[in-house]
Amino acid sequence: MNAAIETAKEKVTELGKKMLTAGLVAGTWGNISALVREAGVVVITPSGMDYTRLQAADMVVLDLNGRVIDGHRRPSSEAPLHLAIYRAREDVAGIVHTHSEVASAFAVVRQPIQPVVEDAAMLVGGAVEVALYALPGTDELAQNVVAALGQRYAVLMANHGLVGVGRSVEEAFTVCQVVEKCARIYAWSKTIGQPVVIPEQDVLLLGRAYRNAYGQPSEQRVPFRGSVGEMNFE
Repeated sequence: MNAAIETAKEKVTELGKKMLTAGLVAGTWGNISALVREAGVVVITPSGMDYTRLQAADMVVLDLNGRVIDGHRRPSSEAPLHLAIYRAREDVAGIVHTHSEVASAFAVVRQPIQPVVEDAAMLVGGAVEVALYALPGTDELAQNVVAALGQRYAVLMANHGLVGVGRSVEEAFTVCQVVEKCARIYAWSKTIGQPVVIPEQDVLLLGRAYRNAYGQPSEQRVPFRGSVGEMNFE
């Protein structure tokens, strides 16, 4: 295995532990993967293993057709979902699937989580839509999720949970954290009044600003110029 794959194994292992301690999953549920683009493989968590005991050696390496390249464990049952997203989205290099409580409540009532706070608008790029229901681990579910995700960065699986994607597995994890926070704020705000959703054109601007100008220059994909459109960005 090359160094990039070994690094991905370590990252996925670490994020699995963080996902559990952050309360985004309970028990052994949820799953995480990272695409190692230069090697054309995906590192994914094993099925049904305690996150507190996971080691990098437990990770499973798949090609984009789902064939096991390396690893002695059975891969996550949601591997078809992860692979379908990677095949559909060239910009995605990390996927995190959680069962966080408030986001999952929206999945149960099958209502989208609207972009009512700016960080969620930046990271998701619009409402977190609900994919049509299908049984877990099936190709049907994978197809439904890809369709509902579109070009955004998070999607709900009906009666199931949340999927966050990103340009890295770390970013996908952050997406899941921010969506859960947004879901909580959105649910609370509904109890005290009528939530005001950020206008679509502003959501697009915020998302573009985040991906093009947020953070330090060495971390960005395009040169920093101090503003995006008419908005200064810090």
